Amino acid sequence: MTRPATALLLALAAPVLLAAGCTLGPDPGQAPATAADAARWAEAPATGEEARALPPDDWWRSFADPVTVDLVETALASNTDVRVAAARVLEAEAALRSARGTLYPSVDHGLTGQRNKFSFVLPQVGRVGIYSTTFQQNLSVSYQVDLFGRLRRTRQAAWANLVGAEADRKTVVNSLIAQVIRTRAAIAAMERQLAIDRQTLESWSTTEDIVEARYGAGVVDAGELYFVRESRARAAAAIPQLERSLAAAYHALDVMLGRQPGTGPRLPDTLPDVPALDPVPVGLPASLLDRRPDLVASRMQFSAATALVGVALANLYPNLTLTGSAGIVSDDVANLISTDGLIYNVLAGLVAPIFHGGQLRAEVDAARARAEAAASRYAGAVLDALREVEDALAAERALGDQLEWTRRQLEAARGGESLARWRYDIGTGAILDLLAADRALRNSELALTITQANLWDVRVGLYLALGGDWESAAALPPAGDGTTEAPSSGTTPAPAGPRG
Repeated sequence: MTRPATALLLALAAPVLLAAGCTLGPDPGQAPATAADAARWAEAPATGEEARALPPDDWWRSFADPVTVDLVETALASNTDVRVAAARVLEAEAALRSARGTLYPSVDHGLTGQRNKFSFVLPQVGRVGIYSTTFQQNLSVSYQVDLFGRLRRTRQAAWANLVGAEADRKTVVNSLIAQVIRTRAAIAAMERQLAIDRQTLESWSTTEDIVEARYGAGVVDAGELYFVRESRARAAAAIPQLERSLAAAYHALDVMLGRQPGTGPRLPDTLPDVPALDPVPVGLPASLLDRRPDLVASRMQFSAATALVGVALANLYPNLTLTGSAGIVSDDVANLISTDGLIYNVLAGLVAPIFHGGQLRAEVDAARARAEAAASRYAGAVLDALREVEDALAAERALGDQLEWTRRQLEAARGGESLARWRYDIGTGAILDLLAADRALRNSELALTITQANLWDVRVGLYLALGGDWESAAALPPAGDGTTEAPSSGTTPAPAGPRG
């Protein structure tokens, strides 16, 4: 190369070399502002306490119900949705390892053998064929210099996707646990309701026999008899409908537990009381950002989209690739280790975009728009999370009051039934009064069962709204460049990588 050409090449490359090491684009670790910056919750009582410390990964044990614990552990071990989510974490891990691989040179080894025949005509000789055999081995190296951070931003996006996939897995796990607990509570309530309905049907059957006898004796008219018959038929018709709903609930539970529908055992028709949490120390609203896996996933989507803005910006600038190869050529395999046939090649390629019809700039604008959309989705998810916590806190308090009054109702119904039975036993009370008091008692028992099941449902919603526990299970990993080893099993929170 002549000196003027060399000088021109250096002049063109100087700005590029000076900019080498610059990482373009916004910082993916910078989270957007959200409504979680509020001072404290509206529905939570002021306790002056931080979030209560409970086991972060087994919050279902707080219901103090061995049946629930067995069901949840079976579901976590066998549910297909959890397996799918874990596989997606492994896929994200592989994508991160692939992105990390761009940091290192690519090295390839080649070994070839070639047999050629050349045919041509010589004057006064005629057509002549010449054969040649060539063997060659070579080692090639290629390395892409990350001048403007394109590869670094790509790794940051892959890292954010991995953390988001792990958060999605935890969201699936929490959702599965919630479904199992709610289904367990619903089944218990329906089993109890079915028993009460059968007792009610038996009571109406007894009443019908008594009224028919009194109608035959001319004591009551036909209207009372028709009323009793209609009430008995209505009670009987409610049982098959409840049995159908109960069977569907059992089938749904079996699927959650990864077994054939209809093969699971029957569950008890009792629910233990939900442990009291009064007051509930839930911490500050901002603690949700690290505690709720769905918010972590949304945040990581924003981080990945932000990192890809840097990738799009880097595509506007030159790309430097260094390649080299060295090998040996010989007509004999035995000479492939000799340096007599040594060949080599070194190339530095600098490719700069000049004109692409506005495509590259459009890709930057599109990447920025996707990042803005991800930021808005994250802010919206935070608002929804705050609403869910406020709703759950309000419902927890209201259902606690309702449960207390329902217990008083049941206590009063038991007193009324006892009094009606005593009066009937001593001959001063009517059988219809005793049956009415008995049905009122069963209705009060059913109301208590339903209220308890609703409180279980609300408590599950509170756990979900607060991220599965009262204490942060793991801090939010920053959007790193993916240089730290990721989890290998897809079942533990992804470790934090260096900031970009």
